[in-house]
Amino acid sequence: MSAAFHTTPGYSFHPAPRSDPDDDRDASTHPDTALRTYLARMEDELSSAASEGEIPELARLSGAEEDQIGIALCSVDGEITAVGSEHAFPIQSISKAFAYGAAIDLHGLEYVNSIVDEEPTGEEFNAVSLDAETKKPKNPLVNIGAIRTHAMLGPTQPERTRRLRDVLDAAAGRALEVHEETYQAELDSADRNLALAYMLRAAGSMTENAEDVVGGYTEGCSVLVSVADLAVMAATLAGGGTNPITGVEVFSRVASRQVLSVMLTCGMYDNAGDWVSDVGMPAKSGVGGGIIAALPSRFGVATYAPQLDQHGNSVRGTLAFERFSGDFALHMLDGQEPMDLERRAEELVRIP
Repeated sequence: MSAAFHTTPGYSFHPAPRSDPDDDRDASTHPDTALRTYLARMEDELSSAASEGEIPELARLSGAEEDQIGIALCSVDGEITAVGSEHAFPIQSISKAFAYGAAIDLHGLEYVNSIVDEEPTGEEFNAVSLDAETKKPKNPLVNIGAIRTHAMLGPTQPERTRRLRDVLDAAAGRALEVHEETYQAELDSADRNLALAYMLRAAGSMTENAEDVVGGYTEGCSVLVSVADLAVMAATLAGGGTNPITGVEVFSRVASRQVLSVMLTCGMYDNAGDWVSDVGMPAKSGVGGGIIAALPSRFGVATYAPQLDQHGNSVRGTLAFERFSGDFALHMLDGQEPMDLERRAEELVRIP
């Protein structure tokens, strides 16, 4: 039975930790299917291709290397197909989408919209996107909006941080750990995020302690995930907020739909327009090298490759999504009937 995660006041979700995140997933993560063959071939081709991106020094702290690339897909029925690297890396800005969903279920969509807008900025992720009239951040997926969203997760720093960590754990279906070295490095270089938080306070848009809010927000960004974890988290959004592995109701359908809506228009920062044109699925990226996307009622998909482009998005991850979307006609505006993934993969793997 699904747990009502989002509706129970004071509820704290603590999934039992596993020493190996794949212990409960081996049977479904590595099936001998045409889809896995297709993903493995794509992963191999992208691994051997030159990447123009660069790995940020921050990502090196958690072991990022040039040859790492992973791809995973999780259906809303809970079947995981994953290939490539199982390296655990910081979730970074992907956590913003889940904090936004948590805020909506805690306060209601109308209230959250009165605090943080839902408009694309066309600017970099750490830009000062504060509306001159309303004093609201433009959306919850840029840093200033994510900081303000985090402040809505509870009245105190421990409550806010615990709520975010619980939501991330529930969406992944397991207890996730913070990479302490990344967390401390981000805190040591948090001047810009602190400036954004103080700007919110100066504008009258936030009353919470700036250092406390930035500290909790940064902790959420420093949580370690694998590409399979991200696929499950994306599938949770694709399934209307219910984790397909555990059956836990992480978000309401209203929150899940709103998160995906904002991901579609704002999830890839100042590259959002190109993403919608080329891929056509709601998505969110992080400077740790991860990207998630969701096709509602069908599946979530994730990639990991640490080289980033000028927008802060994974170069190889973007290429993987462009190819995957094109090969399977996944663009939401394609005008085609959804293809069965396995049957289409069988056709593709037969093509020489």
